[in-house]
Amino acid sequence: MTNIFPGLPLIESPLFPTLKASQGLSSEEQEIATSLYERGYAVFDFPDADLDARIDRIKRNLAPRYGINFDDPRNDKTLGERRIQDAWVFDEDVHAIAANQMVLDLLSKLYGRRAFPFQTLNFPVGTQQDAHSDSVHFSSLPERFMCGVWLAMEDISADAGPLFYYPGSHRWPIMTNALIGRRGYGGDLHSAQDPYGPAWQALREAYGAREEIFLARKGQALIWCANLLHGGSRQADPQLTRWSQVTHYYFDDCIYYTPAFSDEALGRLQLRDLVAISDGQPRPNAYLGEVLEKPATPPQTPGRRPSLRRRLLKRLRG
Repeated sequence: MTNIFPGLPLIESPLFPTLKASQGLSSEEQEIATSLYERGYAVFDFPDADLDARIDRIKRNLAPRYGINFDDPRNDKTLGERRIQDAWVFDEDVHAIAANQMVLDLLSKLYGRRAFPFQTLNFPVGTQQDAHSDSVHFSSLPERFMCGVWLAMEDISADAGPLFYYPGSHRWPIMTNALIGRRGYGGDLHSAQDPYGPAWQALREAYGAREEIFLARKGQALIWCANLLHGGSRQADPQLTRWSQVTHYYFDDCIYYTPAFSDEALGRLQLRDLVAISDGQPRPNAYLGEVLEKPATPPQTPGRRPSLRRRLLKRLRG
């Protein structure tokens, strides 16, 4: 059957049940695809024979950067930095996990466009983050061509603040500024997701959603769809660690932007200036093969970091 909706990811298309058999998916890939379609997430074993050694090296390399005494088992591990963004720039193993070719091939099959990684986050403890959807942080035109992959770097117990999610919430309305009646372009927020919290709570109540937690074992990974509502549980035991890596992926031939700081109806998009982790090459904003000319840059919002591409170019120029 011909896919007449190429502007939707395969695993989010209403035609998925009739299309999946013609996509050349293995039985394991079909299980992952079906779980994403039905629940908005899927669990798989991360495909890297050297993963244990990579995890050990990442812990040794990144540990001093968090300001936490990991050697003392009685120490409160939640008092230091909770994450390092884009450690792939200086850590080969973080880069290797993000650019894993088997994962890239899998995501490309599942979404119907070529995947590329654009951001990494490395955590020593749980985020204890409220329920949110990544779609307010990272979105695309066409919609939904973004996903995350969370990798457990140790066995995760219920007391360590495990990841939680709401199965099926990926099918709920995508949160936008227009939906909640606010302007976003050129604005400033302490947290990009704060304005949407009451709306997500209202949706949870409307749908009677039930939270599920992921008690992962070391080496398990979880793919989640762009609009899946998820977060980090409260860490009951602050002496525990919860080492993990998140890699965010976009897909080729899309417009990449930040909805929290955009007003789509007015054509005012906070566009992203991206470099693919996998090959170090820019990924231009494009629509149906046509590269967009980037508009004049709006005034820099106080507290907002320059784009990764600009930071990398500045570092390369010395």
